[in-house]
Formats: sequence, structure tokens, C-alpha cells
Amino acid sequence: MRAHLGCFLLLSLLLIGAVSGQRRKPVKPTKKPPPTLLEPKEPTDFPPPILGPPSIYPDCPRECFCPPGFPNALYCDSRNLRKIPTIPSRTHYLYLQNNYIDEVTEQPFINATELKWVNLDNNRIRRVERQVFENLPNLLFLYMERNNLKEVPSDLPPNLEQLRLSRNQISKIPPGVFNKMEHLALLDLHHNKLSDSNLGKNIFKGLKNLVQLNLAHNILRKMPLNVPHNIYQLYLDRNNIQDIPEDYFKAFPNLAFVRLNYNQLTDKGVPKTVFNISTLLDLHLAHNKLSNIPVFNLGLEHLYLNNNNIEKINGTEICPFQVMSVDLSNEDLLPRLRYLRLDGNELKPPIPLDLIMCFRHLKSIVI
Repeated sequence: MRAHLGCFLLLSLLLIGAVSGQRRKPVKPTKKPPPTLLEPKEPTDFPPPILGPPSIYPDCPRECFCPPGFPNALYCDSRNLRKIPTIPSRTHYLYLQNNYIDEVTEQPFINATELKWVNLDNNRIRRVERQVFENLPNLLFLYMERNNLKEVPSDLPPNLEQLRLSRNQISKIPPGVFNKMEHLALLDLHHNKLSDSNLGKNIFKGLKNLVQLNLAHNILRKMPLNVPHNIYQLYLDRNNIQDIPEDYFKAFPNLAFVRLNYNQLTDKGVPKTVFNISTLLDLHLAHNKLSNIPVFNLGLEHLYLNNNNIEKINGTEICPFQVMSVDLSNEDLLPRLRYLRLDGNELKPPIPLDLIMCFRHLKSIVI
């Protein structure tokens, strides 16, 4: 009996110890929640800005290169920049192309009043703060191609000579934006979203010395109105233009180059003598719907009529003079056409003899 009692007590002590041991087992601490990560200030899909070594010029931004041999230039191109750095007052030529800049603000340009050339091509510019460029009285060249602009910037400097705004999303030209820009020689607006309603009657008023107007790759259906009369080059390729007013080109005493490739021109919409102007040297009418060759002047040197609906050529009809009535030995009286392209039509060789007889200066003809 005592033996059984002793075994029972021993077993009870062992069980109590096991339970006590389980109760004393340390409890693992609860894990703290991870700290909340703040969003980075810079977009994560852009590489970090490229910083160069310190310059010999103390005012040179680290994001840019200031060449010792060219102290008036500031090279900030292809540096992964999001913002425009402060521009030193000595800068005449500013290169900011191929970055990630999305707006142009006034602050970086406060002391840069000597700027003559600004290149902002191939960025992501959506907005230009008012009066940024107006406060740059010496600016002559402004390049802002391949951006996200929706309208032509306002308050441009009156001395500007070249304005390049191609390959944006421009569908608006503010009224009066060109009124004071009488020195502008080149206006490039190709590859935008300009329609007939965006080109009001007086939109080009003030451009007295414009040489080249490029409105190619837009959505125009009509020839633009009130184009400056002194223009030399008019580019309207890849629009939806269907007809040309009969006297449209008579207002341009210096017009030498006209490009109307890739439009919707037909014989009905092109008056027969509309291109018969004495100053015209280069005429592009490729990829339209013409069935006949329009009349042109003696001075024309290059004519592109490829990819139309032309089925036959009558050299006597398109010749600017009567072959039998002119002294063919006098080259000043002969047509100056040197290059004629007619491939992509319904024509077949050989080249008509009357065409060769008329255009003695032809160097190349493509059929």
C-alpha cells in the first residue's frame, strides 16, 4: 500500500512539473507592422539626373556643362532633368533638349536676359508660364519641338527670328500672339492638330518678314487665309485640302516653294492656271487625285506629280510656249524644268517626244 502511494505521489509531482513548465514557456513577441513608406518625390520610372564635376565657373549648375572655351554656352541636354536649373546671366546659348521637363517657369530665367538661343526639343512640356520669354528681349531662336504643348505660347519676344513648335498637340493659336513679331522669318507648326477654325483671318497678322510657313501634318481642309505676302516657302503636306481658290497664289510676289503632297486635290478643285506664277521654282503635288498636269510657268525647275491619277501627257498642252515660234538656241527663252516625277500614275513608257522637245533642260524624268 505504501509502495502504491509513493508511486502515485511521484507521478503527480511529474505531471505538475510538466504543466508548470508549459506555463512558464516564453511567449514570442508580436511583430511590429513595417513602417509606412513615403512616396518618392521623383517619378520612379525616370533615371536620376546626371551631375557633372564642379566647373571652373561658380555659377554653372551641376546638372550642366559649361565649356571653358565657350563661356556663353550652357549644355544641359540629355541629363535626365525634370526642371530647368537656374540659368547664369552670361548665357547666350542654352541647350535643354532630350530631358523630362514638363513645364517652363519664370524663375530660372530671371537673370538670363542675354539669351539668344534656347533649345527645349524632345521634353514633356505641357505648360509655359506667362511672360517667361517676353522677358528675354535678345532671344532670336526658340525650339520646342516634340513636346506636349496644346497651344502656341503667349508673350513671345518681338525680336524672335525662328519659332519651331512641330510635333506637339497644338490645336489653338491665341489671338494676336504674332502681332508684334515682325522679325520672325521661320514659323514651323507641322505635325500638330490645327484645323481651319484655328487659323482665323488675322492670325498671322504682324509677320511682315516671314520666309517659311510650315503647316504640314495638320487637319486643314482649306488653304490658310491671310498668309503673309512676302513668304518664299509654304508647306502644306499631309492635310485634307480639297481645293485651291483661283487667285490664291497671286498675292505672293516671292513664292518659290509650294508643297501640297498627300492631300485630296482633284482637277475640279485645282484651277488650271493656279500655279502659273513667275517666281515658283519647286512644286510638290504628289499623292493627290489629279488626272491632268496643271499649267506652270517657264521658271519652274522641279515638279512632283507622282502617285496621282494621270493617264496621259500632252507635252504641247503643258509647254509654256509654242515650240515652233521660239528660237531654241536662246536658252533664256526655254523652260527651266530640270526634274519631273510622274511615277505611280497610269502612264507607260516611252516618254512623249513633244515633252522632250519642249523641256530641253530636263536632267531627270521618272515615269
